[in-house]
Amino acid sequence: MERAGLNDLNAVIAIARSRTFRAAAIDLGMSTTALSHAIGKLEANLGVRLFNRTTRSVSLTDAGRLFVERVGPALQDIHGALDMVRSQRETPSGTIRINAAPFAAREIISPLVIEFLRRYPDMNVDLVTEGRLIDIVADGFDLGVRVAGLVPSDMITVPLGRPQRYAIVGSPDYFRHNGKPRVPPDLLGHKCIRVRLPDGALFRWRFEKDGETVQIDVRGPIMLDEVSLARTAVMENIGIGCFMEQGVLADIEAGRLVRVLEDWTPPFPGLCLYYPGRRNLSAGVKAFLALAREVAGKSVAKRRNRRMQ
Repeated sequence: MERAGLNDLNAVIAIARSRTFRAAAIDLGMSTTALSHAIGKLEANLGVRLFNRTTRSVSLTDAGRLFVERVGPALQDIHGALDMVRSQRETPSGTIRINAAPFAAREIISPLVIEFLRRYPDMNVDLVTEGRLIDIVADGFDLGVRVAGLVPSDMITVPLGRPQRYAIVGSPDYFRHNGKPRVPPDLLGHKCIRVRLPDGALFRWRFEKDGETVQIDVRGPIMLDEVSLARTAVMENIGIGCFMEQGVLADIEAGRLVRVLEDWTPPFPGLCLYYPGRRNLSAGVKAFLALAREVAGKSVAKRRNRRMQ
């Protein structure tokens, strides 16, 4: 019987994580056919099936579940040891896997990710966007990017410098026909775009002014779970929406959207990178974190100079 190699173990974990051979193959940088052949050969050597396969889905068998529970942590230790050795290289190389909220990915793509690739041509970045908050360690990511308040308390964080703000906006036509809310409770008399969070809960609009905080469970004719769809609904005069400021700033400046209740939406702590403190960092991750601190420092200095002018 042949012993399972590291690539075989990586393949099993990748399929268990993604639940499809196609997504796992992309993650591993190989063809679906080659991945299926490798898993078939491993199962033949083990004498048990690790996965139940149908035309629509892939799921772990009981044997596969036990296999992943035992192999997963051991594999993380092996990769940690490999990363520790690689960290001794003078020139960073390899792949960094980053999980980020969609708007956060848009924020870091140019100043951070692309600049990192320019500086370190031997590096690759695998940037995965999703709204739900995941366990970056269990899902095999090196770094996460989220609003500071959402980061698990056991993670080390690197602030990215720029504060965040919400923007309450509607179309000019909507406000022309319905008037503008002057204080947050006025929203209860308006149609609003309701947003469902990744955990299934409805997003409550939060406001603050002069030490007073207000949370509003808005009402409206449509409920969505994707920011781009919510923006479209607002542009089509369906109602008022609540967005991260940077996502609609261009629309506000161009007059396509009108902002209201701006004095009730103060800045709050912005995005940050985060990672587990117990893991040995590769040279690539260390370089990425160093660049993040550099970019954040420049952003803070720029805002300070702007205030002084």
